[in-house]
Amino acid sequence: MNIRPAPTLHASLPSVAEDPRWTRIVTRDKSADGRFWYSVSTTGIYCRPSYPSRTANPKNVALHDTLESARATGFRPCRRCNPDGPSLACENAALIARACRLIEESEEEPSLEELAATVGRSPSYFHRVFKTSTGLTPKAYAAGHRARKVREGLETGTSVTEAMYDAGFNSSSRFYEKSTGMLGMTPTQYRAGGANEEIKFAVGQTTLGAILVASSTKGVASILLGDDPDELVRDLQDRFPKARLIGMDREYEALIARVCGFVESPGIGLDLPLDVRGTAFQRRVWQALQEIPVGERVSYAQIARRIGAPSAARAVAGSCAANTIAVAIPCHRVVRNDGALSGYAWGVDRKRSLLDREAPRTA
Repeated sequence: MNIRPAPTLHASLPSVAEDPRWTRIVTRDKSADGRFWYSVSTTGIYCRPSYPSRTANPKNVALHDTLESARATGFRPCRRCNPDGPSLACENAALIARACRLIEESEEEPSLEELAATVGRSPSYFHRVFKTSTGLTPKAYAAGHRARKVREGLETGTSVTEAMYDAGFNSSSRFYEKSTGMLGMTPTQYRAGGANEEIKFAVGQTTLGAILVASSTKGVASILLGDDPDELVRDLQDRFPKARLIGMDREYEALIARVCGFVESPGIGLDLPLDVRGTAFQRRVWQALQEIPVGERVSYAQIARRIGAPSAARAVAGSCAANTIAVAIPCHRVVRNDGALSGYAWGVDRKRSLLDREAPRTA
C-alpha cells in the first residue's frame, strides 16, 4: 500500500512576499509604523516596517499584526529602530515642535547651535531634520515668524517702532533693510493698508474668460482669472484696500497682451518681473513652480521633494492654493500622485484647458 506523505504546514501558507505589507517593508514606509511589525528568524530580532536595513529574505520573515505577537516570538527588539517605543519620526516631530516654540518665544533669534543643544542633537543633524520636517531651515523659519509678528503688529495699529522691537529686531537699520522684502512695501504703507501704493491694472479677455493683470512698482503682483471682469476688479480692491488703483494705459496694454497671448499659446513663454508676496515657504514653492517646463506635470509630493521638504506635500498644496499670480506662477501644472487634477483657485475646467494647451502635440 502506497502512503502519500502529509504536506508540511508551511507549504499551505502564502509567501510573505505575496502579502501587500511586504512592499511597505521593502519601501520602508514610515506610515506603516504602528500598524504591524515583522521578525527575522536569521537575526533573531523584530522591527518596525520603516527600519532602514538591508532587505531580509522574505522566507525568513514573519509578519505580526500586534506588538505582543512580535514579542511572543522570543526575539529581541531591534536596537536601531526601537519597535517597542515611539518611532524616530515621532521623536523628531516632538523635537521640532519644541524648537519651533523656542524660536517663537525668544526675544532674539536663537542660533543653530543653541537650538540643537536645547533638543539634544548635533547642529548638522538638527538642521537636516528641521528642514525635512518643516520645509524651511531654522533661520528661514525664524525669519518667517518675525515677519508674521511684524505684519500682525502693524495690522493691529501698533507703531512701526513697537512692531519692530516686538518682532525681535534690535536695530532699526536691519529692520528697514529687510522690511520691504517681508511686506512687499514699506512698513508705513503696510500699516496704512497699502495707502499710497500705486497698483496698475488692466482687464482683458481670453478664451478662458476674463483676465486681470495688476502690477506694483516691483512687478506683476496679481494675475486673476474669472467669468466677470467687474468681480475681478473687486477682488483686486479687496487685496489692496488702500492702494491707488490706476487703470490701463497704452504702456500697460502691451503687458496684458503678452499675458493673454501666453494663455492662448503657452509655447511662446512668459518672462515677467514678479512682485511675489508670501511666506518664506510659499516663496520657495512658487519658485519651484516657475521651474516646471511647459507641458510637464508634477505632483505635490514631487514639489515637496524638490524644495527639500519631502514630508510637506500638504503644505505645498496649500501654497499652490494661496498663489495669486496665475499662469506666471504655474500652479496649474501640479496634480495629485495619481494624475488627477485636484483643485484650482480659478476652476478645475480652466486648469484642464491650460494643461491641454500645454500638452505636447504628436504629428
